[in-house]
Amino acid sequence: MSETGNRMELREADIRAHYAAALALLNRLEHAPRLAVASAPSPAQERSSGVGTRRAFRSTTPGLVTRRTVASDGVALRGRIAAVADGDLVTPVQAQVTQALRRGLAIAMGVADLFADRTGLAALKRASLEGTLPEDRRAGFVHLLEAEAVISLFVLASAAGFLLADQAGTAAVELSEVEEVLIDNAPLALNGVLWELDQDIAALAQDDDTLVAVVIAFCDALADKVAARAAAMPGLEAFTQATWHVAADDFTVQGFAAPHARKSTKLTMSFKTPEQVVGNHIAKAQALRLSKMLMAYDFDRRMNPFADLGGFIFTFMGDGKPGTGKTTLIQMMAGLVSGYCDTAGYPFRYQNLSTDNIDSYQGKSGQNAKAFITNIIDPAVIGFGTIDDIDQLAGKRGDRQSSAGQLEITAVLMESFAGANTVVRGNCTFGMFSNYPENVDDALRQRAGARFLVDGPQSREDYIDILSLLMGKNHDIPLGDHDAFAAQAIQKAVAASYASHARPHEEGLLRVFERVQAQHGDLDTLAKLGTYLKAIQEADERFTGRAIKNITDAVKVRAMDFELPDDWMDQPDLFLRQNYDTKLGMIRELRQPITTDMVLQEINRYADSEFRYADKSDEVAIDNAVRDMQRMDAARKRYAASLGA
Repeated sequence: MSETGNRMELREADIRAHYAAALALLNRLEHAPRLAVASAPSPAQERSSGVGTRRAFRSTTPGLVTRRTVASDGVALRGRIAAVADGDLVTPVQAQVTQALRRGLAIAMGVADLFADRTGLAALKRASLEGTLPEDRRAGFVHLLEAEAVISLFVLASAAGFLLADQAGTAAVELSEVEEVLIDNAPLALNGVLWELDQDIAALAQDDDTLVAVVIAFCDALADKVAARAAAMPGLEAFTQATWHVAADDFTVQGFAAPHARKSTKLTMSFKTPEQVVGNHIAKAQALRLSKMLMAYDFDRRMNPFADLGGFIFTFMGDGKPGTGKTTLIQMMAGLVSGYCDTAGYPFRYQNLSTDNIDSYQGKSGQNAKAFITNIIDPAVIGFGTIDDIDQLAGKRGDRQSSAGQLEITAVLMESFAGANTVVRGNCTFGMFSNYPENVDDALRQRAGARFLVDGPQSREDYIDILSLLMGKNHDIPLGDHDAFAAQAIQKAVAASYASHARPHEEGLLRVFERVQAQHGDLDTLAKLGTYLKAIQEADERFTGRAIKNITDAVKVRAMDFELPDDWMDQPDLFLRQNYDTKLGMIRELRQPITTDMVLQEINRYADSEFRYADKSDEVAIDNAVRDMQRMDAARKRYAASLGA
């Protein structure tokens, strides 16, 4: 075992030393459940020879007569796994599940040993066995035993789930809460959860796919429950303040952080190149820039220089009419980041939160949303999470048409994007997309730090370009008098788009702007800009302090309005593999000064979007009310006519 700072490396020899004990637990264990209720019998036939089917002994330990004593015929988890599918031979998947559990148990035992050595628990155990444990050390001894138990359970869940990640398929199971979590000591804790896992496999596993799904779901549920239990426990500092690493598996545990260091799978998506995105100049430019920003993340420091300097986009919202290119923008950004990660050798994870995650079971929708968030923010990967059609997915509070599941998702997203425990490391970003952003909850919408107006092709040149692009090359129609894709030159188009926001676009905001400008002149000082912000707030009370933060964040992004050289992405040694301080210095040299024009443009861009949402929301409500009145009026006339007949 080597130690560098707070990094603890588990030697392979120390892990393999526990293989025999781990396999013995899988072959046979005796456990009388204390918290859970048995629902499945033990396997009638065992695959291992020489193992008895009767209890070999009964405990005579004083004091156990006061505990719940449910008779147990013993658990043969290895036999249970082998009995999932009919056949004379164990399948490869069953063998991998067994191996993952054995290695997970061995890793858990190895970490527990290191924890016992670091805290003096090993010496206290020896003193307890010899009957020489001082009375004043007993309370501390009990706390350390409990700490060792929760550590063993958490590491087992983390390691086994990690090792099985590549075997995960499309099967889904409904797993109830893990109940048999006993923390008196590590051996009892492991016996309890293995007994309950045996019960779940017997009840839910029907084939290899569902077997893997049950074990992974059990590991995730166990890790969550143990982490919650550990939050209020003393004596865990030696574990939480260190990083525990297994080199052979590239598996790392850092305290009780959620064990989502899954092995990345190849992303299958129809990628788009920037040239295939017509129009949407500002949105395209920001997506390109954000893709490169993500690649500046430092896996050792677990921080991104752009997040450190204040120019990183953690959440953004893209809104526009149907068919303007939101999906194409997602495909472009995911393709760019995936390609950059392939070049640098970084793990990349993309996931979309869809309506499939809304569940009729109470609390399940929130769990699905939380799992989505946790998968993307995993500090061991570069993550890109999207929420397409968020107006259908996340409910608007106070709207009686929003289901309980939709409101659960709204609550999770709000807490995750700007909650008390939100930590922006700069390794991931979340994009929310909608055709009807006015239907998104106001508080959730304001948690989008940047706004991408996805307005699609606008100019004559844009429409010629998109027609030419979509027609393909299987025709002989001449292009005509047109410079193909010259209008899509991003820097030129973006500069024009930003300049257009020197004045507001929405009529309601324009009136506020002209009034403030007439009273105070050009808005070229912080005092005048602050006066303008106050006037906007008086016109729209939803324009709060969070809006100001989003605007200042966008201004900082504009200060980072430069292209990281393509060579830095193509040749990882130039930038991507440099240490954190070197990356920070290289980026700082490229940073631009902040000007009043930048601030005014970003105020107008953000406020325009809020006024656009509010106007649309009001217009939709008015149109619906008018339509209802017209229907009632027509119904009255038809009813009166029927009476006259």
